Amino acid sequence: MQLLHIDSAITGDQSVSRQLTASTVAAWVAAHPGTQVQQLDLAKDAPPHLGADALGFRTGQAAATELQRQENALSEALVSQFLAADVVVIGAPLYNFTIPTQLKAWIDRVAQAGRTFTYTDKGPQGLAGGKTVIVVLSRGGIYSTSEGGRAAEHQESYLQTIFGFFGITDVRFVYAEGLAMGPDAKAQGLATAETQIRAHTDKPANQPAVAQAA
Repeated sequence: MQLLHIDSAITGDQSVSRQLTASTVAAWVAAHPGTQVQQLDLAKDAPPHLGADALGFRTGQAAATELQRQENALSEALVSQFLAADVVVIGAPLYNFTIPTQLKAWIDRVAQAGRTFTYTDKGPQGLAGGKTVIVVLSRGGIYSTSEGGRAAEHQESYLQTIFGFFGITDVRFVYAEGLAMGPDAKAQGLATAETQIRAHTDKPANQPAVAQAA
């Protein structure tokens, strides 16, 4: 089994999401011996945001310049790495109500027609199914327990949508909330997250989510 460990927080050793993704990966490996881990640190090796020279995988045109060849090679390396993984663990702190720009740049590289999704006469179809994605969400406030909070965040909602678009039905979320609301709230948020990590990593890979009754 191949596990891809992705961090996107820019705060280094101070990052709660990095602490919790490390815990998640360790717990997964303990529960699933033989898992091979590959790490991608988007704060250290952030892919450039898409520009005209990086659109080769969208236009299908051959690279005409060295820069275009480099951009195409980077996009190919990232999408191939993603497709090769059976499990993906992602650290996604909440920055200005959404994900870090580095994580968005990575998503833009792996969102490739013909590789991770396709369009059919019945609409889009994901091509990257069969994976398990575990996303660690770290938040200074509390967003998951109120309608207003859920409306304000574009972190979980976006990631659920994009991975669903890729055809991935097993997306699991770890919530570390209230981290900036004082020591007690932070301790509670971390304890809750660790409990969720154990629950998620004890489950087998590729278990599609079950819809909850209204």
